[in-house]
Amino acid sequence: MFSTAIRYRLEQELGLSVTHCGDMTSLRQLLEGTTDFAIAVLDLNLPGAPNGEALDYILDKGIPPLVFTGAFNGTTRETVLAKNVLDFVLKDNPSAIQQLVVAVDKILSGGRTSVLAVSSSDEARAELVSLLRAQQFSVCEAGNGAAALSLLDCTEQPDMVVTDLRLADMDGLELLATIRQCHGDERIRVVGVCDDPDRIVAARFLRAGGDEFIQKPFLVEEFNSRIQHLAAIQKRVQELQHIAARDFLTDIYNRRYFFEAGQRLVDQSLRRGETVAIAILDIDHFKRLNDTYGHEVGDTVLKVVARRLKARIGDRFLLARLGGEEFGVIFQGVDLDHALEESEGLREQLAAEPIDADGEPLTITVSIGLAEISGRETFDNYLNAADQFLYMAKHAGRNRVFSELSLMTALAV
Repeated sequence: MFSTAIRYRLEQELGLSVTHCGDMTSLRQLLEGTTDFAIAVLDLNLPGAPNGEALDYILDKGIPPLVFTGAFNGTTRETVLAKNVLDFVLKDNPSAIQQLVVAVDKILSGGRTSVLAVSSSDEARAELVSLLRAQQFSVCEAGNGAAALSLLDCTEQPDMVVTDLRLADMDGLELLATIRQCHGDERIRVVGVCDDPDRIVAARFLRAGGDEFIQKPFLVEEFNSRIQHLAAIQKRVQELQHIAARDFLTDIYNRRYFFEAGQRLVDQSLRRGETVAIAILDIDHFKRLNDTYGHEVGDTVLKVVARRLKARIGDRFLLARLGGEEFGVIFQGVDLDHALEESEGLREQLAAEPIDADGEPLTITVSIGLAEISGRETFDNYLNAADQFLYMAKHAGRNRVFSELSLMTALAV
């Protein structure tokens, strides 16, 4: 009964592919052929393995286990938790299967979650890392607040920070405030941990913008549940943010995301002392194209241009549609010469490959305004500078890139 119900709900509700083994023999036969499973849900008292042998076998095969059992006394609990199982669910109430489905969903969501563990105590940090990795999180670590902030400035930011509130170089509240100032309220979830028995410590952390607080010493089940729950929430938020950040027509980032993420990327580059540039790309004579061929062809052109830009830029730089026929690019971590080279490559590739519009080849050219960002200003100012260079590119005849370097060359002639 349990196996049939579990399989049905995991497949129907979570979209998982589920393989069932009813005894130890079938389990061995299965895993002799493959061990490519994200998770194992198992009973401690599997036929042919009355003393928990199935759990040891699963662990030996490197498959993360979640225990679903009706026999779980105090001694068994300590033994099982000592083996770093993902979680356990008891068959002791009518909602047991629902609890199991929720636990599997949270664990699989957590497997796609990266966490930064921060503590100035090597022993405490090792404990955090061990608990987080046991839950299949991708974990990096930092020994103080400065190191944590440096890691957060990397392109691949973690989804969550779990930090001790007592750090060698700063207070945990100071670290939290800096994270919120530099990275916003939704991008990174922050969990505080502390052994101070004063409950006001937790209240201050949460009121300052912390997402969760866990008291030390840890109760493993509480720690796992709180972290998994927060990871699941973060993934749902990120899914919604991903949808909200996309341009409906071209499926690249939209103007709103460009302004939000662009400011963050610029700030990160300036903090690291790196150069950064911003470009606005405009399709030449797009209104004439729409008037001649119709908006359906115009939409086709926009989608093809976006696809070609994305294919060339990839994930190296931030690309977005700003509206109409305009696109924006943030060239992070490169100097103006490199950004100019990249922009010329985009322009030349688009001009060299005609677009098929209802069987008729259309040659599309673009004008690009490129501005270097050398100091802190509002994002509108960065964009306005690129827009001025775009105007110059159009005034000079279109199908060209215009930047400060172009202006210096023109003045020198």
